[in-house]
Amino acid sequence: MKNRNNPNEPKPNADDEDFPDGDFSSADSADTDIADADGNPPRPTGSLPGIAAIAVWLLLEALIGVAGVFKGQFSGHSTRLAVLAIATLLAIASLGLMQLKRWGWALALGAAFLSSSYGLYCIVRFHQSQYWVLTLVNFVFFFYLIRPEILRRLK
Repeated sequence: MKNRNNPNEPKPNADDEDFPDGDFSSADSADTDIADADGNPPRPTGSLPGIAAIAVWLLLEALIGVAGVFKGQFSGHSTRLAVLAIATLLAIASLGLMQLKRWGWALALGAAFLSSSYGLYCIVRFHQSQYWVLTLVNFVFFFYLIRPEILRRLK
């Protein structure tokens, strides 16, 4: 067997004995399209940058909720517990989404939709214009998550 790491040895070319007729299609490569036993095409692997951004956004929303509880912005014991429960679900959704799990996708999709719906409610009902950024970002993330390319990457 040839030592391919030797700098003095010439580089292999199409005339090499491994590929006598110059056909490189038989080479082992990680990106070959091999269908599974049912004939389904292979699932793409790897995370998309949008998924990482959504996961960071969900963690940021969770941290904002926890900081609000610790700063005493929520009155009443049950309100604090509800905010902490929602922050926990946001953090779990973020971790599941980073692992490309279907349950993480479902939690993130629900969180994006409910958060944008809450922001829209605050804008319409209470005329709080500071919720526009939160609402628009969550709507963009919701529409990003429902793309078919995202669903194909989930486990």
